[in-house]
Amino acid sequence: MAVLIDNDTKLVVSGITGREGTFHALNNKRYGTNVVAGVTPGKAGQDVEGIPVFNTFGDAVKETGANVAMVFVPPRFAADSILEAADAEIPLVVAITEGIPAHDELRVYTHLQRTGTRLVGPNCPGILSPGKANVGIIPASFFKEGNVGVVSRSGTLTYQIGNTLAQAGFGNSSIVGIGGDPVPGSSFIDIIELFQADDQTELIVLSGEIGGDAEERAAEYIAEHVTKPVVAYIAGFTAPEGKTMGHAGAIVSGSKGTAAAKAEALESKGVRVGRTPTQVAEIAVEILGG
Repeated sequence: MAVLIDNDTKLVVSGITGREGTFHALNNKRYGTNVVAGVTPGKAGQDVEGIPVFNTFGDAVKETGANVAMVFVPPRFAADSILEAADAEIPLVVAITEGIPAHDELRVYTHLQRTGTRLVGPNCPGILSPGKANVGIIPASFFKEGNVGVVSRSGTLTYQIGNTLAQAGFGNSSIVGIGGDPVPGSSFIDIIELFQADDQTELIVLSGEIGGDAEERAAEYIAEHVTKPVVAYIAGFTAPEGKTMGHAGAIVSGSKGTAAAKAEALESKGVRVGRTPTQVAEIAVEILGG
């Protein structure tokens, strides 16, 4: 198994006729993902290298049975695109778009609580289930199929951890980038719950960063609900005080939300925390090898 996406995924891409949407939709297709449709208002009847384009998600779902949506439209259109996908009853939406206004993210989050649609992102690298499907911008060639589930706020750190694991001979069940915005559609807890229930996943890696309290809440959840080993990394151990980080959610207030405070919260619940991405992979290999 894997989580969220697999061989049954039928992907529809919003913004497929744009430069970035075309590039990554075709890249996902080349990996083996079943890309069944694209959506761009006013461009129904066109196609992108054989992928049919529809005016709306509703039309795409009706004609192709799409069950996963990827959003690649500009920030000012992204919230409405996510909501339209949810109204079309697509169960999973992956929003790659960066820079969506926070008040739009709040509107989306509130609306989705009343639907059956799960949102991953925005401002995330997407999801990869090696050997099965790739939805997003994760460089899939670095990874191979295995038994380590990864959930991360940072795309590039995810790549480093996964690559080190692969070089040590281990692979991934699924890799889920939840993004670093203040209002993510899915939390660490949402994804860890899936990995705990996934037969393929034997170890979970959590890659967090400074700001907010998502890692502290995950630590409490792990202590109460997770029986599989969890290894963590927190980006920002060496961040200068007062330095603004790249992600909108990486805002530290006083001593709360620091890498040290998050590591202490996780370690107090039995989670081993590496001080570098490479050390995280080494701990994971030690656990799996033992």
